[in-house]
Amino acid sequence: MSVPTAHAAAGLVDAFADAFADACADAAPERRAAAYRTLVDALWSDGELSPQALSAVPALVAGLERAHPDARGHLAVLLGLLAEAEYPTTAGPVTREVRAHLGLYLELVRTEGIGTPLTLALLYLLSHFPADRDEILAAVLELGLEPEDLSRLDRSLSELDPERPDLGRVWPSPSAWTLNEDERAFDRSWIAALTPRQIAAAWENDTRTVLGCTGARAYWAVCNGDPENLPAAILPDRSHAVAPAADTSLFAPHTAALRCPACHGALAPAGASFVACSGCAARYPAAGGILDLTAPAAGDGAVDDFLEKLSQVPSMGLFYEAVARPAFLRVSGANWGGAVAPADEDRYIAEHVRPVDGPVVDLAAGAGRWTAVIAEAVGADRLVAVDSSLPMLNVLRDRLPAVPSVLAGAADLPFADASVGAVVCWNALQAFYHEAEAAITEVGRVLRPGGTFTLMTFRRSEDPVYRYFQSAHRFPQHDGGLQLFELDDLRRWLAGAGLTVREESGPGTFVFVTAVREH
Repeated sequence: MSVPTAHAAAGLVDAFADAFADACADAAPERRAAAYRTLVDALWSDGELSPQALSAVPALVAGLERAHPDARGHLAVLLGLLAEAEYPTTAGPVTREVRAHLGLYLELVRTEGIGTPLTLALLYLLSHFPADRDEILAAVLELGLEPEDLSRLDRSLSELDPERPDLGRVWPSPSAWTLNEDERAFDRSWIAALTPRQIAAAWENDTRTVLGCTGARAYWAVCNGDPENLPAAILPDRSHAVAPAADTSLFAPHTAALRCPACHGALAPAGASFVACSGCAARYPAAGGILDLTAPAAGDGAVDDFLEKLSQVPSMGLFYEAVARPAFLRVSGANWGGAVAPADEDRYIAEHVRPVDGPVVDLAAGAGRWTAVIAEAVGADRLVAVDSSLPMLNVLRDRLPAVPSVLAGAADLPFADASVGAVVCWNALQAFYHEAEAAITEVGRVLRPGGTFTLMTFRRSEDPVYRYFQSAHRFPQHDGGLQLFELDDLRRWLAGAGLTVREESGPGTFVFVTAVREH
């Protein structure tokens, strides 16, 4: 006779608890990880529940009451995963069964001396019960939580108000955002243009992003200990999100390499405000040292239109560098302990970018933090920054007035074959979504023989729980979660682009790569 499901689940929980209780054994960490993996695999897989999940909840809750203190955090995270598997509904049978023990979770979270990892794990678990919002917030307000943790919990427990939807501005936490009136007006304008279905989808994406960050922080902590808190970010003055005046002469040293995105003809300055194609006669506006290659100009008023667009873009680039990017490295790189510091990234770039003749392209340059590092390594006069985000390039141009910028996509780079001396793509390949392979192919096409391609991105964690939290992050313009990589895929794409890997490294789930175009 087969063992009843509830008994089988209790046995798995007991085996896991025993592995944690055996703290003196030499192989204890490996045994703990294996026991937890067995327990997770029996009940959950990549956000999907197994048939045994519902009957296992009482055993998990019992384990949460009596297990070794270090094991409780793992069990709280697993209970949260089971509840989240039924999201966006909060009334599914598993969620109801997990929620039935809310009193225990609140008692535990208020218990003095339980430590940061278990506290974070319980916060993740509690984030799944919006119907109990007031009771939960009242229980945690006296805990002295970090503002980021408290604001993520508050957002997870919030319900969508279709009449006054509060969308975006949740990454890495709602508390990180400070908006002026212009930015609030910008938010109201784009939200007002959404359909009810789009509003609901955006709310769900925001919620999944918040839960993913909460879960990643909690799970890393229960596996590794207290996470480091990022220092409070000081946003630069918003007046710096303005591109300084510059005409097309800034692009003159690099126009031999530039190509028209419409017909791939040669580009050259055509007066102070346009760059023209010799093949199809298309003209592209340039203002503030930014060349817009996303569409040909429609009449002489295109430059005025472009200047108006530049004046209206929000200061997202400032926020990205100060707050969003460091937090993104923690989630995607499993960098909650600070294994990779900005100085480590600077050093890698300085040591590995080795250009041959031709411009050096900073692909997906963002707001220019690492463009400045590349400029120190190779000289600002050699650099061209490429990005598809105008707010980012606005900030970059203020920071680096000697570096011309091009508004363009990565899957069809506006450069001639074998015309570029080096390409750097730092913390950006994952943002290309389904175009990562195409972007690498383009890099191989535009590099000269001997030129280097230096990149930093992230691989998918081998731990299925952490991998799930990595993938929960939603980019606003993408459907679905974050697309990270398998190393074998990256190696295959590089080889297919004619690039030979010279160096590959990275702690956690970071990937640092330098490849060379041999021929």
